Amino acid sequence: MLHLYTDGASRGNPGKGAIAFMAVSEHQAILREHAEIIGETTNNVAEYQAIIHALEYALDSGEKEVTVTSDSLLVISQLNNTYKIKARHLFAYYGQVKELERHFKRAVYKHVPRENKYISQCDAMVNEVLDRQEK
Repeated sequence: MLHLYTDGASRGNPGKGAIAFMAVSEHQAILREHAEIIGETTNNVAEYQAIIHALEYALDSGEKEVTVTSDSLLVISQLNNTYKIKARHLFAYYGQVKELERHFKRAVYKHVPRENKYISQCDAMVNEVLDRQEK
């Protein structure tokens, strides 16, 4: 199973947005780190975009089982169908994730606090790319 850790943020909400993800093997080897600017967006859209990019990486690498971990309680709860999606603009992102999910034998979504070792690294990567953009 591949472990995907994700984070997304916007400065301003909406504002300048960025995403980051890390792919970590079952043996805790970091296989991939990625961060990028995604333009003007909201925090929730950035969180979804980070998950979408992480799942695309996993799909391209041939993985069949993934665990997606995020500190966004809202997005993880929506993906686990425990929270309803009230903001209409999030339906499209939810749909993209569910479409990608179909290609995996198993996909699990987990919420963890920001203090998680890998989530805090993703948070730092997001802030680094946002800081670079502002210079």
